[in-house]
Amino acid sequence: MKGKIPMFFVLFALLFSACQEVIKEKDADKRNPPNVLFIAVDDLNTMLGSLNGPAKTPNMDKLASMGVLFSDAHCQAPLCGPSRASIMTGLRSSTTGIYGMVPDNKIISENPATRDIVLLPEYFKKNGYHTMGIGKLFHIHAPDSLFDESGGRVKGFGPYPEKRFVWDGFGTSDRKNYGRTSTDWGAFPEADSLMPDHQSVNWAIERLERKHDKPFFMGVGFLRVHVPLYVPQKWFDMYPLDSIETMPYKVDDLNDVPEVALKINDLPMMPSTDWAIESGEWPKIIQAYLACISYVDYEIGRLLKALKNSEYADNTVIVLWSDHGYRLGEKGTFAKHALWDAATKVPLMFAGPTVPKNKIVAQPTELLSIYPTLLELCGLPAYKRNEGKSLVSLMHDKDDEASVAITTFGMNNHTVKSSRYRYIRYEDGGEEFYDHKNDPNEFTNLASSPAYTFEMNHLKSFLPKENAIWDSNSSYSFQPYFVEQKARVNGSEK
Repeated sequence: MKGKIPMFFVLFALLFSACQEVIKEKDADKRNPPNVLFIAVDDLNTMLGSLNGPAKTPNMDKLASMGVLFSDAHCQAPLCGPSRASIMTGLRSSTTGIYGMVPDNKIISENPATRDIVLLPEYFKKNGYHTMGIGKLFHIHAPDSLFDESGGRVKGFGPYPEKRFVWDGFGTSDRKNYGRTSTDWGAFPEADSLMPDHQSVNWAIERLERKHDKPFFMGVGFLRVHVPLYVPQKWFDMYPLDSIETMPYKVDDLNDVPEVALKINDLPMMPSTDWAIESGEWPKIIQAYLACISYVDYEIGRLLKALKNSEYADNTVIVLWSDHGYRLGEKGTFAKHALWDAATKVPLMFAGPTVPKNKIVAQPTELLSIYPTLLELCGLPAYKRNEGKSLVSLMHDKDDEASVAITTFGMNNHTVKSSRYRYIRYEDGGEEFYDHKNDPNEFTNLASSPAYTFEMNHLKSFLPKENAIWDSNSSYSFQPYFVEQKARVNGSEK
């Protein structure tokens, strides 16, 4: 058989060639790491169409179909400041003591637990990324000099009409002890172009049209759906009042919860559900909230279209998240500020070159996972200080471990959410327990039921072992319970 090459050598050559191609692909990935588009939406609950909600959200729904949607994601704190601090530091509130609002700069200058932490955008900068950010990303915008390019943030949540439409911001509260909420609802202003979010997207689009000589991290923080619920009339017109369905509600719903839960839920500056029913405003509040969601969806659509039309379309990881949920009459009020499902549950979705498409993951997940997940999707080394867990294995069905999500509100008040159950424990030992299979609205507190002892004990095992005292810089401007809690645990007088 002279002149013929043995089959062994043929197979070896083919295998060697294939290995070389894999090595080339990996080397190319290292030379061309993906960009990041980091989209934060304020106070957005789970009423999206892709989460079976009533909101008309074609652009967020399309983004969800482009990647993985986590349908049972939860925030680390049901309040803007501590939730965003947790996402950006990769640490729980119970680790840092950031339970309230902390000025952006003080996260990196005065908190012992966070001042040497590499913040999420900073980690990308340290790994060769050009970083850009605009809008509400941290509590206000971002610490000074964090981004290579910062578009800043328009102050407040305007624009505002000359007079409020409905709600005065004080309600029945004692004005000496409670601040004024921005809560109000109505059609304003006349055009989308007058909204700060529109201007933020314009800023981001201009940068997507540029030529970048290195990978970029771009954060875009939207102010809506935060109150006041003001957007132009055309967004209200999408939701006729006679089509609005209000939330399930029981007048005596809170009769079986601990006293601390009632204190936390004492929000007299907000509209109560009873008032909304009596006044006829409940459907109007929900209409305004849905209008705001559709407006933000439109702006996100503009942003995604610009990315699609750019040279970065095929090599950008996208993450979209909200800092916490929002109650629209559940448990007696219109606010976040609670450890119940409507306040902790949030949209969370990822898309990108290596992310599976059109997939929904129903396991409980945490916003704390955003930081490590982005690092893994971008091929960057894991950051050992992260307390969250990357979701990449879960995206690819390679993680069979049952997961839970933990949310903290104030010192030593925690909830643990599993696929079926929610357990809440307060600082004084008070407890709540709900079976979502039989009680998705969390109407019946089963904490005293012997039938659930095993399940309760299992979720108790996930409670944070560390409960840092309040960060001395953090404030809670309009709820006496948390002001008193902070003063008490820090050993000072109110």
